[in-house]
Amino acid sequence: MIRGAIHSTESFGSVDGPGVRFLIFLKGCMMRCRYCHNVDTWDPRSSDLRTADELLDQAERYRGYWGKEGGITVSGGEPLLQIDFLLELFQKAKARKIHTAIDTAGQPFTREEPFFSKFRELMRYTDLLLIDIKHIDPVEHRKLTGQPNENILDLFRYLSDIGKPVWIRHVLVPGITDDDGYLRRTREFIATLKNVEKIEVLPYHAMGEYKWKELGIPYSLEGVKSPGAERVKNAERILRGESGASDEQGNAVP
Repeated sequence: MIRGAIHSTESFGSVDGPGVRFLIFLKGCMMRCRYCHNVDTWDPRSSDLRTADELLDQAERYRGYWGKEGGITVSGGEPLLQIDFLLELFQKAKARKIHTAIDTAGQPFTREEPFFSKFRELMRYTDLLLIDIKHIDPVEHRKLTGQPNENILDLFRYLSDIGKPVWIRHVLVPGITDDDGYLRRTREFIATLKNVEKIEVLPYHAMGEYKWKELGIPYSLEGVKSPGAERVKNAERILRGESGASDEQGNAVP
């Protein structure tokens, strides 16, 4: 019997997939994103170990609130680091006719075995993936996360090839990801995909900074402010391929 290393759960998630959702946060992440607000999930060790049935039994207590679109979303940390547990969880969820979503940064993805066969099997039981594009530039991506992005972009291509629905998320950080040139490059990549249902721009915030301090980890973005509403709207227009985007001086661009 597989037990997942759990960080926490939330009963009424409203932004991590369609409808009202039961959220499961798993432990462990290889990325070290400079703006991470769940830094307490990096460590894969957990005193909270649960089976798939235990979690699903808990989730179904709230099923009456889900409506037609709700279900469960597994986040983290990085849920794909616990792919064996995730596969069992989703197999059992689909047997209960529960909508399943994964909130992932995609970093463990590889077409090498044994991961790839497990991932392909997991996709049979996965309805939706919410995936971050941390940074489109490979050098800047390493600076931001400590990890490469080539395999993450390959994950997007694979999911497009098999027609698996995705929502794309991009955290807008002033001075790092809020650059119109990088945003246009990101849009060019998104335009090659055939399975994108939604694109979300998430404004950077420092609400998780206190966790870094509690864990004794230096926070390198101290003093960075959240982007203004216009910069967020500008990023949304660029990433969604809409007209009306402007450059950093507010000038209209094609």
